[in-house]
Amino acid sequence: MNDQAITRDSHYGAGDEATYAGITSFMRRRYTRDLAGVDVAVLGVPYDLATSNRSGARLGPRAVRAISANLAWEESVVGWDFNPFDELAVVDYGDCPFDPGEPHKVPEEIYQYAAGILEQDVALLTLGGDHFISYPLLKAHYDKHGPLALIHFDAHSDTWEETEERIDHGSMFYHAAREGLIIPEKSAQIGIRTHNASTHGFNIFGAAAVHEQGCKSIANQVREIVGNQPCYLTFDIDCLDPSFAPGTGTPVVGGLSSHQALQILRGLEGINLVGMDMVEVAPAYDVSEITALAGATIAVQQLCLLARRPGR
Repeated sequence: MNDQAITRDSHYGAGDEATYAGITSFMRRRYTRDLAGVDVAVLGVPYDLATSNRSGARLGPRAVRAISANLAWEESVVGWDFNPFDELAVVDYGDCPFDPGEPHKVPEEIYQYAAGILEQDVALLTLGGDHFISYPLLKAHYDKHGPLALIHFDAHSDTWEETEERIDHGSMFYHAAREGLIIPEKSAQIGIRTHNASTHGFNIFGAAAVHEQGCKSIANQVREIVGNQPCYLTFDIDCLDPSFAPGTGTPVVGGLSSHQALQILRGLEGINLVGMDMVEVAPAYDVSEITALAGATIAVQQLCLLARRPGR
């Protein structure tokens, strides 16, 4: 056994080793906190205290890392015809530490930890955890890049109004927009299929629009909306229909297929991507790891988008 999560001597390239053995780093990347020469740090945030339905997403980062070994041997990503690890130096930075016994401190702990990575000119691919983690991550990316366009894949808008700022995975983008972290008119929400009385200025492409208009049309419209604005991409796995991703806390029928999600992501090539996360995988409700596999595949697609960022 080679176990490249420990023995790899380069941050670049793919490798061929047993998918059923070894340390569960993301895509068999080296586990390290040394960011010298690194382009992307993969960070787990095993937090799910903000869920409103079924808990369990705290185990998402581990599940996604474990199943990602099934993808790590591929020399080229289908649909892209290149391997992002040939062009990006990627490491697995491990998980963000926090004390769940003091929940009011967790948002600041996530923010500070992410900001410490970003200030070293390293991009973040974050694995959740519930979707609330995007809020402190957006704060850290705002500090680095200024106001952000948001591309948001989800069954839910996560912009429900509230009079107080709660630690909740259904309202964080409402607060992010009000605080100026994200620009609603430059942002797009894709796959939405739950009711919210207000769009709050976001461009909404519901699941029905994806089914009716097609993936290429949706991707083209989103690229036009986002333009050259620094962009953060967040993917809630419940954007996918439960038949493709049962392992999540708040599943909603009528969602995107895995194929549709991948097609839209590929169609976003050329966006000015500066940060990304993939959240809400809850392995306790999964079947044969298909949700975790979808999450790992989507995370690799995000790296492909980053590798094709303008100016790289």
